[in-house]
Amino acid sequence: MTFRATVRHPALILDDVRGAQKMLSGVARVTALEGSRHLSELIGAPVHLKCENLQRTGSFKLRGAYVRISGLSPVERAAGVVAASAGNHAQGVALASSLLGVRSTVFMPVGAPLPKVAATQEYGAEVRLHGQVVDETLAAAQEYADRTGAVFIHPFDHPDIIAGQGTVGLEILEQCPEVRTIVVGLGGGGLAAGIAVAVKALRPDIRIVGVQAEGAAAYPPSLAAGHPVSLDNPVTMADGIKVGRPGDVPFAVIEELVDEVRTVTENELSSALLLCLERAKLVVEPAGASPVAALLSTPEAFRGPVVAVLSGGNVDPLLMQRVLRHGMSAAGRYLSLRLRLTDRPGALATLLAALTVADANVLDIGHVRTDPRLGLTEVEVDLHLETKGPRHCEEVEAALRAEGYRVIG
Repeated sequence: MTFRATVRHPALILDDVRGAQKMLSGVARVTALEGSRHLSELIGAPVHLKCENLQRTGSFKLRGAYVRISGLSPVERAAGVVAASAGNHAQGVALASSLLGVRSTVFMPVGAPLPKVAATQEYGAEVRLHGQVVDETLAAAQEYADRTGAVFIHPFDHPDIIAGQGTVGLEILEQCPEVRTIVVGLGGGGLAAGIAVAVKALRPDIRIVGVQAEGAAAYPPSLAAGHPVSLDNPVTMADGIKVGRPGDVPFAVIEELVDEVRTVTENELSSALLLCLERAKLVVEPAGASPVAALLSTPEAFRGPVVAVLSGGNVDPLLMQRVLRHGMSAAGRYLSLRLRLTDRPGALATLLAALTVADANVLDIGHVRTDPRLGLTEVEVDLHLETKGPRHCEEVEAALRAEGYRVIG
């Protein structure tokens, strides 16, 4: 995609983002920019992490929500606001409304994680659970707005929302003026569009790369078609960027100003989340880890210095547990084996001793004696092991075979 520096989206200019920055002073945190030695070595140039996971409410969403609600007239404020979200936008709208003294109602899917529902309520919103997917929740919120006169606060498809999110871009330029590439997660497009408006107006030489989950990538076909295209069934663990259709306003900006859109797999998202936790000591949700996933998957594609935006840290503990296990598996740090042993006293103890020598940690073990596939004197053992990586997995298997064990799966 070629950037034309003279073009600006008519609904949004740099002055809007600068105005939003003044409005957010004392409301949104100027989040830290942390260096990543591991990613810097991988890229061969400095890599910094913009920690919006440490923002109030745990994501960048407060920025846009506060700017949007601040711009309402007294009559609109009196009518209250309504939003639909599975988590981050919900919390941003709830806190922004409370700070501005506006009544808020937030519709969330029935299956929304309980910690996110509780946090939204604690920030002051009335939460209503409706629908199994966000599209159903969104329709309910819009119906509520039509029926009550409450102002619907869209999560990304409004110039004020985009201007608020664009303040992340201004902060990046202030904190890392030498930056050459900014990598940002891409769902509906509000954050990427806002950053693009701010950064390209001041530094058109900086490359901006949007990142989508492979199973929820609506932007590549939309950019190819020249207009927003809907996905039938977006599927990804990264619910923060699980959006079936780009917003009209952000799409127009992204089409013009974002240089490239990349996709990442679920395995890459898991590995990125694990890296953020282990190497950077940062809790990041899968959507927030998507820029890191892109850097891990194709490090040669990024010119440094690079800033990767960690857009949020609101991850359900149960999902975190599953994702971490998935990430460790994707990184080659889990090994599952099936062995057949002679069924005699001490055989299992001998096997465990061999695994101790191989320095493999046994996470789970299954011991099966009754199976028609087994011989009279055979027993089958299922092992789930924690290892140090792919090479160690190979070493563990080789050590077991050297001890005479038959690995069948």
